[in-house]
Amino acid sequence: MRRTAVTFVDELSDRWVLSSMGRASRPNRIFTKRVNVEFVKILSLGEVRMRVWERGSGETLACGTGACAVCVAGRLTGRTDRKILAHLPGGDLELEWAADTTNVYLTGARRWKCFHGEWEKGLGIRDLGIRD
Repeated sequence: MRRTAVTFVDELSDRWVLSSMGRASRPNRIFTKRVNVEFVKILSLGEVRMRVWERGSGETLACGTGACAVCVAGRLTGRTDRKILAHLPGGDLELEWAADTTNVYLTGARRWKCFHGEWEKGLGIRDLGIRD
């Protein structure tokens, strides 16, 4: 969770245009290698609504690491309990920051697949024009 910034906001609607927030993910003196930004509205001690801006991708439907960061940040700042329900555009996630460890447990359904395709036998990454 080292490159995740959690921003608590008073209002978070679908009308927000997160692409205008993209500058927040650019390198700066605090986050020298860019950052993912989680925009969070607290609904109650046990419930939040989130939207995610991921460095290099833009707005995404969900982010498990970011949701875990929200769970920890919410608790550390007294805004939430250790167990929360997070509502994201991609679906709901249940999170719990275990009291006796540093572990954060995440539960949620997978509803979309990101891509579909077939890989030709013998095709290497260099054949795709991608350089390491």
